[in-house]
Amino acid sequence: MPFCEAPNDENSSDPALNNTIQIFYRTYGRGPTKVLLIIGLAGTHDSWGPQIKGLTGTDRANEGETIAGDGKPDGAGNDGGRGVEVCAFDNRGMGRSSVPTRKSQYTTEIMAKDAIAVLDHLGWKKAHVFGHSMGAMIACKLAVMVPDRVLSLALLNVTGGGFECFPKFDRQTLSIAIRFLRAKTPEQRAAVDLDTHYTKEYLDECVGSNTRRSILYQEYVKGITATGMQSNLGFDGQVNACWTHKMTGTEIELIRTSGFLVSIIHGRQDVIAQVSHAKRLAEKLQPVARMVELHGGHMVSHERTEEVNQALLDLIKASEKKINPQDWTNFLKRSSVRIYDYEDVIW
Repeated sequence: MPFCEAPNDENSSDPALNNTIQIFYRTYGRGPTKVLLIIGLAGTHDSWGPQIKGLTGTDRANEGETIAGDGKPDGAGNDGGRGVEVCAFDNRGMGRSSVPTRKSQYTTEIMAKDAIAVLDHLGWKKAHVFGHSMGAMIACKLAVMVPDRVLSLALLNVTGGGFECFPKFDRQTLSIAIRFLRAKTPEQRAAVDLDTHYTKEYLDECVGSNTRRSILYQEYVKGITATGMQSNLGFDGQVNACWTHKMTGTEIELIRTSGFLVSIIHGRQDVIAQVSHAKRLAEKLQPVARMVELHGGHMVSHERTEEVNQALLDLIKASEKKINPQDWTNFLKRSSVRIYDYEDVIW
């Protein structure tokens, strides 16, 4: 199994785990372009499936390769000629990675060090860093810690942590929150996750003779059963990481002036991370940031896969061409932004 040992310091060591934190990861595709994917709260590396396929052309992990019919190892020859290698991993507290026992062992800074350890383990000197939700918070901290190793930064459904993690309170979100806390089985968790992750109209769409909700429900139950319900220790720890996350003005300025482009991608109907917080961050990061709004929920990366993947590929391409930030940003001036709508534009 591919594991990376996370740095062992005073804050992250855990006698219950023999002072060793193991981070489980997978790599996909082959090529000189490296992309590190950091998932959010309660998610595993598998949650990046649509982006892994879109970026590399394959969803087969490089580990345990078998020889394909063309004589090339699966994962090495199935990248569609894109030359992209992706790494996705389970954050501490979830999936196959270690579950530290103390809340203090979960902060976005500590988890950013985990991500940097994965880069070191793979021997990647530089990478495009893409994060979703809590993973986007972690990606921000990574960019502050090692800005010289970041080729570009994509922040999907991001907030600034703390009070910004609270959804806009109404009857719908209150009901979802109660159901989420009460969910004790994969079936219960799958049902509430669907309402948390997607818009109602997307779930109600018919795919053949079934609704998308019924299809996704079965997929979610299968996935949660395979990985197991997140432990209370892992959940409480990751919630602590979100709650204590904060980006100072100095840190935001460091990201803004470090020389890489930023794409902030968000679903307008996200009931977890309000789009207004993402817009505010995008404006603070101009002129290097582009704001991409899409019709979708918290898992806009699944609901609007084609548009999100195109936005990520555009970011990689723009970074490789060293496009001037003024030509990248969609902010016309300090107080005005024109939103790139990937739903209506053919690129």
